[in-house]
Amino acid sequence: MIPEFLETLGPEGEAMLIFDYPSKKNLKENIGSRLIYQETSMFGPEYEETGELVGCNRPHITGHKREFFAEVTLENGIITKVK
Repeated sequence: MIPEFLETLGPEGEAMLIFDYPSKKNLKENIGSRLIYQETSMFGPEYEETGELVGCNRPHITGHKREFFAEVTLENGIITKVK
């Protein structure tokens, strides 16, 4: 069995945050709000208030039905861009 934190590795092998949104569209609709997320790293927090964060939604963890991957840009803890 694969440990849960290894299931959240991105394509480059980097750990990813779990974005707790039902869809990428819903995440984009929340531009201007604070990010709702879960940490996945065993080695300390990856969340940064300013900068770019890579993440995904894992339905087996969040309970949302749709899986997606996204890059979120934050400025002082507020979502400014989603791609």
